Amino acid sequence: MKEVYINRISKYLPNHPISNDEMEGKLGIINGRASKGRRIVLRNNQIKTRYYAIDDHGNITHNNAQLTKEAIVGLCDDDFKAEDIELLSCGTSSPDQILPSHAAMVHGFLKNGNIEINSPSGACCSGMNALKYGYLAVKAGQTKNAVCTGSERTSSWMMADTFEEELQYLQTLEDNPILAFNKDFLRWMLSDGAGAFLLESEPKGHLPLKIEWMEGYSYAHEVEACMYAGGDKLEDGFLKPWSEYPSDQWSKKSLFAMKQDVKLLGENILVKGVDSLKMALDKNNLKPEDIDYYLPHISSYYFKESLYKEMIAQGVEIPWENWFMNLSKVGNVGAGSIYIMLEELVHSGKLKKGDKILLSVPESARFAYAYALLTVC
Repeated sequence: MKEVYINRISKYLPNHPISNDEMEGKLGIINGRASKGRRIVLRNNQIKTRYYAIDDHGNITHNNAQLTKEAIVGLCDDDFKAEDIELLSCGTSSPDQILPSHAAMVHGFLKNGNIEINSPSGACCSGMNALKYGYLAVKAGQTKNAVCTGSERTSSWMMADTFEEELQYLQTLEDNPILAFNKDFLRWMLSDGAGAFLLESEPKGHLPLKIEWMEGYSYAHEVEACMYAGGDKLEDGFLKPWSEYPSDQWSKKSLFAMKQDVKLLGENILVKGVDSLKMALDKNNLKPEDIDYYLPHISSYYFKESLYKEMIAQGVEIPWENWFMNLSKVGNVGAGSIYIMLEELVHSGKLKKGDKILLSVPESARFAYAYALLTVC
């Protein structure tokens, strides 16, 4: 088996940072009235700025595959060209279409010759699953290198016109229709962007990062769907897919919008997260005090204090001073968040040889968690 190193890291954040006061102007006002939930959600998540692939005139500037392609281009120079890529592994929660796959569309924009591609599906963990596929391929000697990415372009899913027909339909049923909170909630949480890693079997460049191990855990056998798109959840918890609804119901129910069961999120995301963290640390004989930098992808600062308390309760406390986050500046980029977070840490000048970095990524879709331990070389 080969060793595997992250030798290059790149990110791409479209256009310019969008402040909280600019958000509704970008995404649009639903049914002619400002969102009642916006200020509550923003106060809790404490996100100050985020990025949208939307220009100042409301035009879409990039799709998801184009954002990802730009992040990959950031990895390349005269010493490593796009044509040198042997494996392309791309994770996202928000592909531009059902088919072809996200990685196929990214490859189409790169136009860099015949290569292997991989497109893991899912939510935030899809970016880590993309990384694990590349990690295992390089480790096994199947490829000399792999480019792995995580990205999202959710802004277009959150535009006001996505929900207009549903609100018009509700108008026929009631006098004062409002968008359900499980849909409105995510409008003020998500951001656009992409990150990319170059994996190789030899360390190169300034402070390469060795991937020591990766672990993943799913709790879908215990908990029903919490965040979902392309379907609707029935009262008994069953997730009915869009393909089983008449086509005239697709827009009336906003079936393709992302939705979040906030109650289910609060009940499970932290408990299951720390439970899986304990399993990952125990399996790999790693103690919390061995971790120099803990990079948790969390959707909201609302969860930060509670996550820390849950760690203490379960005996895996990682001190505050070892946490590194950038949620307030870049927003929740889903599958791309951990890539963008690590890119900022690497370029911060804080790292030194021997530092241990723990990547921690949850997804609330049906509660799954992914972890990776890195060592600075």
